[in-house]
Amino acid sequence: MSDLPKPAVAVADADEVQCGKACAMLQQLDYPATPLYSRLDLEAYLQNQPDGIVILDMDTIPADNRFFRELKRKAPGLYVLALSSRSYHPGLEEAMGSHIYACLAKPLDPEEFRYWMKSIAENVAARQSAAP
Repeated sequence: MSDLPKPAVAVADADEVQCGKACAMLQQLDYPATPLYSRLDLEAYLQNQPDGIVILDMDTIPADNRFFRELKRKAPGLYVLALSSRSYHPGLEEAMGSHIYACLAKPLDPEEFRYWMKSIAENVAARQSAAP
């Protein structure tokens, strides 16, 4: 992945301090990072970046299956990395199985983030090579 451009990442987290820390860590890893503090901020961001990567803090930004379905309907190329302090989210089985690329534990671990970014890059490359 080192020779591929690093995609922009948006961090959606209602806790501004926590969001700032995550963005700073991403920038240290050379990923452009945009802080978003609400679902409205996220929706506005996706109008310009529908094929990007979003780290969504599920502890501070309320989200349900309907929210994730709408998100993927509006931005089908979006990769959602959920961030949470909990390991289980009852009622979000559909979203976890269909709309969320990965669920990461808090605090965001740089190595785990690198792993998932490599996975996303490989997935994007495979899609591009399969396209006619």
